[in-house]
Amino acid sequence: MASQSHELKRVTVTGAAGAIGYALLFRIASGQLLGPNTPVELRLLELPGKPVEALGRGVFMELTDCAFPLLKNVICTSDAYEAFDNCDVALLVGARPRGKGMQRADLLRANAKIFKEQGTAIGRVASPDVHVAVVGNPANTNALITSRFACTAGGRADPRNITAMTRLDHNRGVAQLAQCLRCGPTSIERFCIWGNHSDSMVPDVSNTVYRKHLDDDNPQPVAKLVGESWIKEKFLPVVKKRGSAVIAARGASSAASAANAAIGHVHDWALGTDGRWTSMSIYSEGQYGAPYGVYCSFPVTCTPGFNYKVVPGLKMDAETESAFAKTTAELVHERDIAFKEVGL
Repeated sequence: MASQSHELKRVTVTGAAGAIGYALLFRIASGQLLGPNTPVELRLLELPGKPVEALGRGVFMELTDCAFPLLKNVICTSDAYEAFDNCDVALLVGARPRGKGMQRADLLRANAKIFKEQGTAIGRVASPDVHVAVVGNPANTNALITSRFACTAGGRADPRNITAMTRLDHNRGVAQLAQCLRCGPTSIERFCIWGNHSDSMVPDVSNTVYRKHLDDDNPQPVAKLVGESWIKEKFLPVVKKRGSAVIAARGASSAASAANAAIGHVHDWALGTDGRWTSMSIYSEGQYGAPYGVYCSFPVTCTPGFNYKVVPGLKMDAETESAFAKTTAELVHERDIAFKEVGL
């Protein structure tokens, strides 16, 4: 792994006063995001009024009281241009939540306006080499809107440096497989999520293997170990519906696990995966027949310096191929709804 930078990195977190933001900030400041040798300045963006005031009082005090050696400065603001000014890494967590009776199309329209504004600010004032991870849902389409306004019409960002998070879905899948096989999650390799972060996502175990230990030269196919019926009847419904199950169980959406996934997503993107697969929604250039220009989840490997590569040469069976076509068609449909809302 390449040596880590000692250069200060400006990290912007939107929706920083929310539950996910709160779970993120202390881990970023401790070095878990960009490594133990990279000092950071936190730029915390929240809505004006009570949200940003809460950041400026309680959260700022707690961050200060932790005495993190890597944390060099904290800025709390409700001004997107101040938050993104020369930022190097941005985690876009803040998004309009889905309210009671709200349809997904309504959610897409509401968030399109938010991410248009943030994308515009990123394109105008962030570092030209800024790397953006969209966490707020609907993440794939929010990433697309961010990209269109950050990377065109004078925007300086690169659409390939904007990503959306399917790492939580990935982690959920790995965890379920590890529980079934009664092993640690590191024994599960080559699992992935294809497509959209929605019920149409495609958790894929067709290439997944189980290793008893790191030096195991005879990995076993997971699909044979757990059985087709378990995959269809137990595994797929649990992974696809896990977010709803968490809400039902705790009365609120995933926060700590979502923050953990965001940390893992950026950490691996920045520092590399050592050849292991992870799942990221990236700017599609037509890989595996995905529509060009949407943000679609693929299996990727990462190398240090914010480099990712889609795993090449995989074969899909007819069922997976059909499911992939369905989830990518949904991405196109969501794109059209959001684009109409922001005049594209």
